[in-house]
Amino acid sequence: MAESFIFSIVESLIAKLASRAFQEASEALDVYDHLREFEKTLSLVKAVLLDAEQKQEHNHELQEWLRQLKSVFYDTEDVLDEFECQTLRKQVLKAHGTIKDEVSHFFSSSNPLVFRCKMAQKIKDVSKRLDKVAADRHKFGLRIIDVDTRVVHRRDMSRMTHSRVSDSDVIGREHDKEKIIELLMPQNPNDDDKSLSVIPIVGIGGMGKTTLAKFVFNDKRIDGCFTLKMWVCVSDDFDINQLIIKIINSVNVDDGPLRPQNLDMVDLEQLQNQLRSKLAGTKFLLVLDDVWNDDRVKWVELRNLIQVGGAAGSKILVTTRIDSIASMMGTVTSHKLQSLSPENSWSLFVKWAFKEGEEEKHPHLVNIGKEILNKCKGVPLAVRTLGSLLFSKFEANEWEHVRDNEIWNLPQNKDDILPALKLSYDFLPSYLRQCFALFSLYPKDYQFFSIEVARLWGALGLLASPRKNETSENVVKQYLDELLSRSFLQDFFDGGTFYRFKIHDLVHDLALPPNQSQKNDDLEHVHRWIIVKFEYHVRNTIPRILTVGNFDIMSELREKPFAL
Repeated sequence: MAESFIFSIVESLIAKLASRAFQEASEALDVYDHLREFEKTLSLVKAVLLDAEQKQEHNHELQEWLRQLKSVFYDTEDVLDEFECQTLRKQVLKAHGTIKDEVSHFFSSSNPLVFRCKMAQKIKDVSKRLDKVAADRHKFGLRIIDVDTRVVHRRDMSRMTHSRVSDSDVIGREHDKEKIIELLMPQNPNDDDKSLSVIPIVGIGGMGKTTLAKFVFNDKRIDGCFTLKMWVCVSDDFDINQLIIKIINSVNVDDGPLRPQNLDMVDLEQLQNQLRSKLAGTKFLLVLDDVWNDDRVKWVELRNLIQVGGAAGSKILVTTRIDSIASMMGTVTSHKLQSLSPENSWSLFVKWAFKEGEEEKHPHLVNIGKEILNKCKGVPLAVRTLGSLLFSKFEANEWEHVRDNEIWNLPQNKDDILPALKLSYDFLPSYLRQCFALFSLYPKDYQFFSIEVARLWGALGLLASPRKNETSENVVKQYLDELLSRSFLQDFFDGGTFYRFKIHDLVHDLALPPNQSQKNDDLEHVHRWIIVKFEYHVRNTIPRILTVGNFDIMSELREKPFAL
């Protein structure tokens, strides 16, 4: 989705070029006129970018034009970063440098004369490239849209700030719940079968497998049937050690500690002993959510470790998208999760698109809404996402725009629901799309905390300046509330001073660029951006801490950019 937040990049570049610090620096380096011309061209391109973003899906030439712009803009960011770093270096020398430092600086590549020539040439180069690409904007018949007018409407967050699923939040899954509970409950009170029963729930992404598993997991009948309940999200990596650690920590959390144990340095034998100790003589229910592993050897190894020590009647509930995995793991026939009925789809849609009873005041939207639902194919995530998108919008043309959007006509894979999610993504303001896209830097099922998200967004300059009586934390809270209101976040917990959340796998995929090569280019740019800024700031202030013995901190940061 890199092309979809170019508008935000341009806004950032223009704001930086217009700042007093850059004007002073450009005058001092005698490149003021070059930068002013560059800024004018940027403004011309910015005027048509929002229209280009909306039309790119159906025009490969336009997509290529946006990619060329993105390349110029990224190189421009690098040039402006050099400006910032040079300014910082001068400030550090002025405040802390000695005569020796100043002489060394004069004879280095940072010498003002050398730097001015180098920067002037770089600015000329990116200016020529931008002029050449910008000239092609007339070929596409783009409209001028100077301001991103898309806004996100707030909604009541109170019902969404917990990961436990209440009965009122689940629609159309009562029959599925009863079928799963029937399989989990003892078939015969005198049954002493010690074999471990594994019950798979299988369905396409977004169908509500995890929601159904939580629906079952939180039922009071299950509490009465099992002494111990454990929940583990497996996701892409089926690492035996890590899964055992997750299971142990799931038991620990149930026992009450605030923080799970750090068991990463414990060997497998010790982990197995801990696991046996936790499960010894206990009738347990273990949920393995979102399984992708199709290696039967790994599964059998894990199953054998789990079933040693557990009491008769212990069960494992598995959720997966893949039939063959469900068949490999299951000891009973898989429970295939089907699409919602039209009636249940409408009930779910109404729950997210309107406040309670509000739909009765807008009968003109009912038929349009039902036509939109036909495109969602009964997939709860798609229904909920589009309902959130239309929340507090009561003009028929807004609903018709969603219904008639050309994105529905794009080629789709079987059971693909990404068009519904992509449509909601496209309606986000550009500043929010750029923030959201950075979630793709993290692995699936990553548990985010608002504090680290604030650091990442802040480091990349993506946060708006706080208004009067506001802080940057208020801005981050607003951004996350807006994403939550679109159903892009899940398992959301409001801790008062912090937020904790995850994003759905399909939403994570939505944050990724369209192809792997582009993804690598974009992520490498972001990593390089963070590291270069950090390196310049640290090297020019406290260089002595960067190397301790043979340990180079910057090498570590380059290998593990998330350590920042």
